[in-house]
Amino acid sequence: MTFQSSFSGKKWRVLIVDDSASVRRVLSDIIASDPCLEVMGTAADPYAAAERIGRELPDVIFLDIEMPRMDGLTFLRKIMAQRPLPVVICSSLTEEGSSALMAAMEAGAVDVVTKPRMGSVEFLQHSRMMICDTARAAAQARIRPVRARRMEVEKKLSADAMLPARPGRGPSVVAAERIVCIGASTGGTEAIREVLEALPADCPPIVIVQHMPEGFTAAFARRLDGLCAMTVREARDGDPILPGQVLIAPGNRHMMIARAGAHARIVIADGPPVCRHRPSVDVMFRSAAQQLGSGAAGILLTGMGDDGAQGLLEMRQTGAATVAQDEESSVVFGMPKEAIERDAAARVLPLSRIAPAILQFWAGSGGAR
Repeated sequence: MTFQSSFSGKKWRVLIVDDSASVRRVLSDIIASDPCLEVMGTAADPYAAAERIGRELPDVIFLDIEMPRMDGLTFLRKIMAQRPLPVVICSSLTEEGSSALMAAMEAGAVDVVTKPRMGSVEFLQHSRMMICDTARAAAQARIRPVRARRMEVEKKLSADAMLPARPGRGPSVVAAERIVCIGASTGGTEAIREVLEALPADCPPIVIVQHMPEGFTAAFARRLDGLCAMTVREARDGDPILPGQVLIAPGNRHMMIARAGAHARIVIADGPPVCRHRPSVDVMFRSAAQQLGSGAAGILLTGMGDDGAQGLLEMRQTGAATVAQDEESSVVFGMPKEAIERDAAARVLPLSRIAPAILQFWAGSGGAR
């Protein structure tokens, strides 16, 4: 199974690999509806996909995990070993699938979406938006050079949809424990892993929004819990935010920080997508700005779009320490770039220096400021 030639076209070309004819058809219709995307073909199994890739390289591959003749995870590893390409895993919400997803992210997949299914018009529209956004983000991933393009985007909501903005410099009393807030999207699963693996068991309290579908965030948290010294789990409404613990926002729910006196806790809430995402980094960052002030650090990692940029600016304006990942170490330099351009990030750091900055912040030396 070898991959040879290359292709350069006016649109980003997507290859869909799934054994279900109905899924191939629905995905094709969704992707074809985006003016920046084009379906270059479909394949019912990895062998047919490899034959197609041998003739011309796609810009993005949408890949199922469970397929006949060869599973998607094995095929993904072959792609990454022979000719690395941006691969998006398109999977159903099952416990077994979520475990395989974690292995796929380790093997080099850049993102994950849930398979589209029939539902309300609103659900199908949201599914279309997520699939097209993910395809465009994957096409720009730093796996191989891509051209910068001007893309049409749909109207998006700001954090006002969940939490009104507040003037001023933030609370006069900060939380008893300094809290680190991390936001990420495309490429974020492995970036988060690298940061957390470099931290000790007695790390500061950390809350994370990673753009990931409902049903996969719990598996993501379990994977990190097995790799890292601290406790990592999916956040629940009312959870206290404690040292040595990392809480990850559940997919399809917004996560905010609330405070009673000096103690902070998690609030999980429904609501519309903000900056086209649920959970939204902007929503978490704004709540941190309003509730924690200088007792927080905001860190914005790799990802497409601008979710988190405005929230990081609000954090900086209320005295929080703020960091954006640099371009060289980002898979997609979208969200960090937006934050930098808005002067929201006091520091721009490579991924390898973010864990030390967190520890400096925790020690009170201002290292992340």
